[in-house]
Amino acid sequence: MKLGILLGYSGKQIRIPMDTVKLAESMGYDSVWTAEAYGSDAVTPATWILSQTDKIRVGTAIMQMPARTPAMCAMTSMTLAQLSNNRFIVGLGASGPQVVEGWHGVPYGKPITRTREYIKIMRAIMARKGPVEFDGVEYQLPNKSEAATGLGKPLKSILDGNEDIPFYTASITPAGLSCAAEVADGVFPVWMDPDKYSLFEADLEKGFAKAGNGKSLKDFDIAPFVSVVMNDDLEAAYAAAAPMLALYIGGMGAKGKNFYNDYATRLGYGDAAENIQELYLTGKKAEAEAAVPRELIDEVALVGSEGRIRERLDRWKTAGAAGHVGSMLLGVNDPKVMEFLANELL
Repeated sequence: MKLGILLGYSGKQIRIPMDTVKLAESMGYDSVWTAEAYGSDAVTPATWILSQTDKIRVGTAIMQMPARTPAMCAMTSMTLAQLSNNRFIVGLGASGPQVVEGWHGVPYGKPITRTREYIKIMRAIMARKGPVEFDGVEYQLPNKSEAATGLGKPLKSILDGNEDIPFYTASITPAGLSCAAEVADGVFPVWMDPDKYSLFEADLEKGFAKAGNGKSLKDFDIAPFVSVVMNDDLEAAYAAAAPMLALYIGGMGAKGKNFYNDYATRLGYGDAAENIQELYLTGKKAEAEAAVPRELIDEVALVGSEGRIRERLDRWKTAGAAGHVGSMLLGVNDPKVMEFLANELL
């Protein structure tokens, strides 16, 4: 199993913990991941980290596809790959309607179609086998819309081709998981119960079959985000892990349009998810956090004393051995906890 470190996105001031990143690199961690919402972007921090490291891979979890054309994303990815000795990982996501239409000012469109077309275009550009032409639903190269001049022409990247840059997508819906298995090299299912791979299996197998060429789980990395809170006070540990789950389940999307809320329901917490959302959307944030079931936290995160976390790591090790979890992307920045996890898992 591989280990990664999640840095997330910034608040009002962006601070990149390079000491933590370099420590992770020295301990044998495989990757570090940046993010974006509507503050700092994901690419600039990734560039900053790549420039100050030698071995650790750096990925984006995620770059918002509607914020960049596929060609721009391919240009960025190929550039960073060349500058870093192929240590850059493309992590993509559709984001949500509130951010896409409210912040980027473009239609949300069809996220699964966008993902499939986006990656196909990027791979064609990276292969550099000729000028790229594409006639899709979300994208056309050259553009053929009524507003176009008609002067666009197919182009081929000036940079050397590179077909080895890995692609990950952020997906938790059945269609999204299937699409990831078809066109990507890995998937971020946000958080995950390692004992419930069955929630993903049929959708991933459908995507593998569509990809063809014998693609299977052994060619694919399932990389969930795993919050880690080591604290002998178990209730304090639960309280520290609850806010992020409450934010996603309760606040990431409108009522009836929250993919994370739907995912919590598929994990078996439908009533709790509905309650968390109702509280969060009516401004009762603290109550929403308190309503996150302790059982859910234990399923998708690692909380409690060192001994308790060591015991609960067995489920993740079992999932790793089966290929059901390939990478654990950890929300942790405590050096002692990082070393403990490296000793236990690497």
